Amino acid sequence: MGTEIMKDERRVISVIVMNESSVLARVTALFAGRGYNIESLTVAPIPNSSMSHITIETKGNARVMEQITKQLHKLIPVYKVIEHEEMIEKEMVLVKFPIAENLSDIAALCGAYNGGIVNVGKEMIIAQVADEPARVGHFIEAAQRYNPSEIVRGGIVAIER
Repeated sequence: MGTEIMKDERRVISVIVMNESSVLARVTALFAGRGYNIESLTVAPIPNSSMSHITIETKGNARVMEQITKQLHKLIPVYKVIEHEEMIEKEMVLVKFPIAENLSDIAALCGAYNGGIVNVGKEMIIAQVADEPARVGHFIEAAQRYNPSEIVRGGIVAIER
């Protein structure tokens, strides 16, 4: 086999499942059983249905991801598995800044990353950004100059084009 096939790469997989207990545990157990870490995991019910959409970001080679995908298909509550080729991805982050930092500078930074200020209190400013995962990472790096006291990064959601 060529080294290209064996190289661990970032992978995003969507799994459409029945919205019932223990399904998430069974899905994540497939990854744990192969020793693969889940970098990001987002789960939400699909509106007007009895299904949920699980979006998983991981790193792995094509052969292992193919095995996991095949095994996911074998789980009874799994309806569909999609390893995204062409997709739109978004991720959200909330960041808490001290009130002493410049509000307009933080707002301008957030605006550059599809975000804004969502709350201002007596001692803190809370900002939100929702953008592509790599851009969220860049925002977090740029935000360091404003001394964030807390950062909460959400999971990725993805949809095929």
